[in-house]
Amino acid sequence: MFSSINTKNAPIPIGPYVQGVDLGNIVITSGQIPINAITGMIDDQISKQTQQSLENIKSILEEAGLKVSNIVKTTVFLININEIDIVNSTYELFFIENKAKFPARSCIEVNRLPKDVKIEIEAIAIRC
Repeated sequence: MFSSINTKNAPIPIGPYVQGVDLGNIVITSGQIPINAITGMIDDQISKQTQQSLENIKSILEEAGLKVSNIVKTTVFLININEIDIVNSTYELFFIENKAKFPARSCIEVNRLPKDVKIEIEAIAIRC
């Protein structure tokens, strides 16, 4: 049994899925692309796209009563693996600013992402 997570502080799903699911001890977010939930805009810079995707995840987790520090695993999908250094810098700063340990992570280069964005990130968080 699970409950769906829905918040106005993250973009609405662009397909037949929910922003996240709450399984009780585990919260799983859907992949978040860098759409600003308020403006609907997508910045072109990979650093800003990374930041926005992470902020969207944070909003979903907060709706479930969790914090960035509850994240134990992320998966990052990139259309250009050569931008990994920029992604890593933004990603590292995000976790440091949120006083969170770095989670386990996979990073995968893909051919294309929804809305032709450069990055998509999904997360798994736990309640301790």
